[in-house]
Amino acid sequence: MRLNAYLARSGVASRRKADELIKAGRVTVNGGPGQLNTFVGGRDRVEVDGVAIEKQGLAYVLLHKPAGVVTTASDPHDRPTVVGLVDHPSRVVPVGRLDADTTGALLLTNDGELAHRLAHPRYVVEKTYVADVEGEPSDEALRALAGGVLLYDGATAPARARRLAPSRVELTIHEGRKHQVKRMMQSVGHPVTHLHRSVYAGLTLEGLEPRTWRELEPSEVERLYAVTSSPSSTFSR
Repeated sequence: MRLNAYLARSGVASRRKADELIKAGRVTVNGGPGQLNTFVGGRDRVEVDGVAIEKQGLAYVLLHKPAGVVTTASDPHDRPTVVGLVDHPSRVVPVGRLDADTTGALLLTNDGELAHRLAHPRYVVEKTYVADVEGEPSDEALRALAGGVLLYDGATAPARARRLAPSRVELTIHEGRKHQVKRMMQSVGHPVTHLHRSVYAGLTLEGLEPRTWRELEPSEVERLYAVTSSPSSTFSR
């Protein structure tokens, strides 16, 4: 695997931070300086600042994210982070982001390849949100959400939208734009008052209370790889 991915999986740093370590000349492979395009095999010796690095085993964690927690590994303002909630022996990082005030399903892993696939827009990875909103969305508003609405960064892809209560909407999307659900609901005249992600890539929060997490079952990991096995241009309506 590429050197930055090896460092990330080893728990040294994120891929971005690993790139910075490599550029700074602090990483060696078999005694020579590591490069951004260096690939590492099982018998290679990788050191950071002269200390040998051992690759961690792959880990996959599903967290029920509470409100008030940021989706980062660290925060310059000392706010609580999702990584701080997950007491795992391996260094796992979140796949994608949820706003600090958004609750729900969040996957954390050190499997860089799977994380890349899940976050890449060419793979149709479904995410279901439950939005409490101002006012009572009409059938026309739901049809607009399902067909795609125009935002400042372009029209959204088709989605699934249904009413759960007069002021509660369930929305299933496969894009990952910043604040997308909030902006979609705002575009049809119903700003979000609370947002919860109930399902991520088929993973539900059944049995998980807020702030708690669990390891994924091997069958769940296999299914995530199957979902992202090839790019798709279809979305189940």
